[in-house]
Amino acid sequence: MANPNVQIRFAQKEDLQAIRQLVVELAIYEKEPDAVKAQFADYQRAYEDGLISMLVAEIEDDIVGMTLFYDTFSTWRGKMLYLEDFVVSEKYRSQNIGSQLFDATLQVAKDRNCTMMKWQVLDWNTGATKFYENKGATIEKQWWNGKIIF
Repeated sequence: MANPNVQIRFAQKEDLQAIRQLVVELAIYEKEPDAVKAQFADYQRAYEDGLISMLVAEIEDDIVGMTLFYDTFSTWRGKMLYLEDFVVSEKYRSQNIGSQLFDATLQVAKDRNCTMMKWQVLDWNTGATKFYENKGATIEKQWWNGKIIF
């Protein structure tokens, strides 16, 4: 059931500070409080360059949640949407806002003619895993992440 107090909309440049703050909140929740190295200027450049898109959940002009995503390509499936971050501020959780944001992001992927949407979830985050599975997602456990940090 949709929360009638929530408006989901595409983010604007003036929303970037609130979005970055939600990313910091997410990092703290994920037990990585010092992991966010991207500065506000990095968010501005990425937004201006069209590298990222975001949806925000707003209640009475306050941004209480967001998804940050971008188009990419799967050599196996074709065009896909990668959901980089998805967070609802802690005091607004369990109010169906996350469900509305996630569903709106899925619709963006469909509107962009993507063949799938992909994201990561931490193995210990059973609440998130259950949320995604309830949405019909497959949670892959055989693939390991690789990265090199510069």
